[in-house]
Amino acid sequence: MLISEFETPVETLAALATDTARPPRHYLPEDFRVSDWAALEPFFQELVARELLDVPALERWLLDRSELESVLSEDLAWRYIRMTCDTQDEGRAEAFQFFVQEVEPQVAPYDHALNEKLLGAPALPELNEARYGVFLRSVRRASEIYREENIPLKTDISTKQQLYAATVGAMTVTLDGEELTLPRAADRLKSLSRPVREQAWRAIQQRRLLDSQPLDQLFTDLVGLRHQVALNAGFANFRDYMFAALGRFDYSVQDCLDFHAAIRATVVPLISESDEARQADLKLPALRPWDLDVDPSGQPPLRPFQTGAELLEKTITVFQRLDPFLGDCLRTMRQMGHLDLESRKGKAPGGYNYPLDETGVPFIFMNATSSLRDVVTMLHEGGHAVHSFLTRRLPLSADKHPPSEVAELASMSMELMSMDHWDVFFTDPAELRRAKRTHLESVLETFPWVATIDKFQHWVYENPAHTEAERHARWTEIFQDFNQRTVSWAGLETIRPYLWQKQLHLYEVPFYYIEYALAQLGAIAMWRHYRRDPAAALAGYQRALALGYTRPIGEIYEAAGIRFDFSTAYLQQLADFVREEMAGL
Repeated sequence: MLISEFETPVETLAALATDTARPPRHYLPEDFRVSDWAALEPFFQELVARELLDVPALERWLLDRSELESVLSEDLAWRYIRMTCDTQDEGRAEAFQFFVQEVEPQVAPYDHALNEKLLGAPALPELNEARYGVFLRSVRRASEIYREENIPLKTDISTKQQLYAATVGAMTVTLDGEELTLPRAADRLKSLSRPVREQAWRAIQQRRLLDSQPLDQLFTDLVGLRHQVALNAGFANFRDYMFAALGRFDYSVQDCLDFHAAIRATVVPLISESDEARQADLKLPALRPWDLDVDPSGQPPLRPFQTGAELLEKTITVFQRLDPFLGDCLRTMRQMGHLDLESRKGKAPGGYNYPLDETGVPFIFMNATSSLRDVVTMLHEGGHAVHSFLTRRLPLSADKHPPSEVAELASMSMELMSMDHWDVFFTDPAELRRAKRTHLESVLETFPWVATIDKFQHWVYENPAHTEAERHARWTEIFQDFNQRTVSWAGLETIRPYLWQKQLHLYEVPFYYIEYALAQLGAIAMWRHYRRDPAAALAGYQRALALGYTRPIGEIYEAAGIRFDFSTAYLQQLADFVREEMAGL
């Protein structure tokens, strides 16, 4: 199946949203399951040995390879999902580790061999460049940076990364005699009682500090391993290696540094203004870290839902109002049991939408308590899920995995375009306005926090031999430059140097973070488009996402009706639009 230029028929959309069946296999046996390497290797050997003399043979080979990759990807996905749903179940951890330690290291050399076979195929020049150009660009880059000596290093890295989720997932605090996960304890930061907020904030930070040294050592180990991977591949540092590994063809390291500066000049002053107004509204002599989540108008915390089931049902209603296709996507996930929404002890932190490449119906994981932030997370991950549905029948597995600048556009745009229907969660018009305003404030706050994390990563990997003390000092400098410039941290100096440890991306997916700010700009542009013409914007949104990664980033954004642009002028323009919308609430 080939997706025509910027077009997905309506009847195809309906099938994409409601089909629960796994497509028939054409290469692997229908009953094949990943059990051990001995059962897998013959398929890789056959692909390596097969002759590719003409375009039909080459395209059949690509489809067969893609099927094998999809089966492997989905098997790994379920192992990861089950492990994160219960980090204290040793059996689930062992199942995940089996794949990481026994399967992935065996696959890596074959994956490289298959890339080399493709790039050397006699029929390669005859492949349609418009259809395969983006895919082949990524294959060539992967071939360039592959090094066999990095296979055991990457296995070690994957094993160590798992320790972060297990460590953080086990963190709880006791408040008023009740044991709470950190996400549930954080709900108290919205309390109107300042002593309650302070107690919760200090308890959370003290609990994190208990594991700060092991997490520091874990990060030091990961930095060392990652730096060696980069050196092995011929790069000066891991930052430069990751720009290649992530396929950043559309912007450079310098572009990121310029974007940091633009955020510092354009958005940080807006956040400082907001914090000063917050301090005045709360009538406080000084703003403290535990004063940043409470509603400054003196209203109690928003409670948009009580249970995970209610959160899901209301989100389905919101999606249905936007477009029936969107609602059907979540209904199918519910029917198949592809959601785990509520926070509980032993769950890994954070939230994600994990694509399932063979089935095509993804899995949403999150730690909902009952807050506005949980609503936004559900809408965000729901946007990712819709993206998975729209790409589920693209022919190659690589087509289904666009870069994060596109993936996060799907999720962040959904947060904003859905706001017209948030009355499903907030029936009181005053609460609805408060929810929208709070979210738009968080949209602007995305930029400085992303710049903080990204700039910190640049420094970490440009200076891989740094000490922990140097790391803490540099983090504090960057944090102070971008965040909470009007907030008093007096007496809390031992806490601030470790705030970066709460960001799982630093441990598990390094350098995957600047994309959030790039995509947030795109999402604001998408929302502005939706404000002007809802039908055209929604059509463009689905048209762009359905392309998967068969086009460059700029063309995908163009299909959505927006620009891939993160210049200072564009940032200022869209930040002004958000301010105008907030003023109108």
